[in-house]
Amino acid sequence: MASHKLLRAREYEEKTAKLIPDASRPKFHLSPCVGWMNDPNGFSWYKGEYHLFYQYNPYDTVWDSMHWGHAVSKDLLNWRYLPAALAPDESYDSFGCFSGCAVELPTGEHLLMYTGSRKDGNTGEEIQTQCIAVGDGLNYKKYARNPVLDENILPEGLSRSNFRDPKIWREKDGSYRCVVSACGQDNLGTILLFSSKDGFEWKYESVLVKNDGRFGLMWECPDFFILDGKHVLITNPMDMIPDGYEYNNRNGTVCLIGELDDEGKHFSYAYHHSVDYGIDFYAPQTILAPDGRRIMTGWMQNWDNSRLIDRKGRQWFGQMSLPRELSVRNNRLYQQPVRELEQYRTNKVEYRHVFVEGELFLKGIEGRTADLEITIRPADTERLYRKFEVNFAQDGQYRTVLSFCPHESVLKMDLSFSGLDKVCVSQCQCKVSDRNGELKLRIILDRFSAEVFINDGEQAMSVAVLTDVSAEKISFNAVGEAIMDIIKYDL
Repeated sequence: MASHKLLRAREYEEKTAKLIPDASRPKFHLSPCVGWMNDPNGFSWYKGEYHLFYQYNPYDTVWDSMHWGHAVSKDLLNWRYLPAALAPDESYDSFGCFSGCAVELPTGEHLLMYTGSRKDGNTGEEIQTQCIAVGDGLNYKKYARNPVLDENILPEGLSRSNFRDPKIWREKDGSYRCVVSACGQDNLGTILLFSSKDGFEWKYESVLVKNDGRFGLMWECPDFFILDGKHVLITNPMDMIPDGYEYNNRNGTVCLIGELDDEGKHFSYAYHHSVDYGIDFYAPQTILAPDGRRIMTGWMQNWDNSRLIDRKGRQWFGQMSLPRELSVRNNRLYQQPVRELEQYRTNKVEYRHVFVEGELFLKGIEGRTADLEITIRPADTERLYRKFEVNFAQDGQYRTVLSFCPHESVLKMDLSFSGLDKVCVSQCQCKVSDRNGELKLRIILDRFSAEVFINDGEQAMSVAVLTDVSAEKISFNAVGEAIMDIIKYDL
């Protein structure tokens, strides 16, 4: 039987979601049923559908009273809302049901593992533990012996206030492993490894890897997997210091690529880089799809801006990124939009060998739900153009600008003229491969976002775009002489 808090949330979202017009939402990115959304949770394949849960406050468009929202999809693009799955209705999660994961059990049941948060009644200190709920894909019952991981299992010196975000996977022998974020008195993140035979009784194994101060402080939302023969850890350091063109988001997402030791308990990395160079990408979670693809989605927003953006008249806030297919090449994480997107392409418009000098509009190239494939190169191989721009979400007053300076091989996204409040973070940039002025872009637009995939997925940039959807012009501009090929599809 669902608790009073969960029933109240389900009744509220059923009543209120009907009042939100479809046209006011993203077309193919998941947004909350109603209210506030942050981290993706429980990304899994279960009973023939992709399940995606999310951190959720149904009652307001700000972070508070964390529930788990729930949606399902056959193709990762068309999402159907299910009733809220979890509410903060037990003593061990009374301050919130925080981030976690999901896995199918041999019994056919769906196991959710999440961080339960409560406040110490005497000191007010937040206490975080790992908890379990089991269900059928619609309704979930919390485990009678929760929490399954608490402060008593933590290695000495780690904080019970920063112990969160479990991510489970199943080994070939049927047992389970789990990574969880933790933090010590030095405020540096630690990723812990646990094991279980059945998914319910857990044992501490090791410190998988510890932040040596190179990447911010606390590490959140770890995800650990093997991809193309490499071990990959994706995590989210808080309070990072920029390193050149890397890690320019104060709270961002880092990819570490390396190997496990012979005992399988300690991870060492040889390569590292940002997962997304845009303003809005955090707390991604991956799934191993039935066809063997490793697919990732993240929260397409950032904590700093989310506290500043005007929500007047909004009935929802937050959205997930486009799910992305992952691979490891040249010791980097490559990302491409899921191939399912291609079946929704219509109205192809193509131009080849277009000369660009100054501002240019092209017939049929416009819209706020579009898939653009663009290649830019110098008109004269002996002389590079100085700058190339793509302007989108554009009208007489607003525009979002993607610009490339080939002499520095720097790609920049600028939302200064998109209608954001001036105090919000509005610019981001990355250093791309030097190809003598040639650059390949794939830009996915969906009403309130833009995701840019650079040089066949070598890098990605994601931003939320709040400009009114009536601003749908797209233009190009070159300082110097450039040649452009472009294919545009409606989505």
